[in-house]
Amino acid sequence: MTQKRSAGLLLFRRTGGPAPGIEVLLGHLGGPVWSARDAGGWGIPKGEYGPDESPRDAARREFTEEIGLPPPDGDYLPLGEVVLSSGKLVTIWAVEADLDPALMVPGTFSMEWPPHSGNVQEFPELDRVAWFTPQVAGTKLIKSQVAFVERLLGLVGG
Repeated sequence: MTQKRSAGLLLFRRTGGPAPGIEVLLGHLGGPVWSARDAGGWGIPKGEYGPDESPRDAARREFTEEIGLPPPDGDYLPLGEVVLSSGKLVTIWAVEADLDPALMVPGTFSMEWPPHSGNVQEFPELDRVAWFTPQVAGTKLIKSQVAFVERLLGLVGG
């Protein structure tokens, strides 16, 4: 069996004021399973790719599919990989860019809902995106993705 792979982009922006630092852009997972969950219900925009696509190309494509906007230009900082308990390999890059969350046009997915009802409904992949400080992001993110924010802090401070 081939290992599943996923790749994504973690946008960050620098903040000024009395306590300069950074913020990261996260997406709240869409669909009824995640609708009432805040802590642990946010993620880095990412998705699966096959053997004929490079991880970086997949990360850029998935950003557009999930956010509905083109991926930002800029220096792509590799944040490495994490192997999930499922065995899936996740690869993330960080890129400095600003994005207005109100401009998001989410991609959608279909699933049977309610379960075993025979009704197939369409839901947004991400139902909203928002900027968070790294500290807050650590409480919002799916646990397996927190390491990417920590690695970003190691590269750019904040």
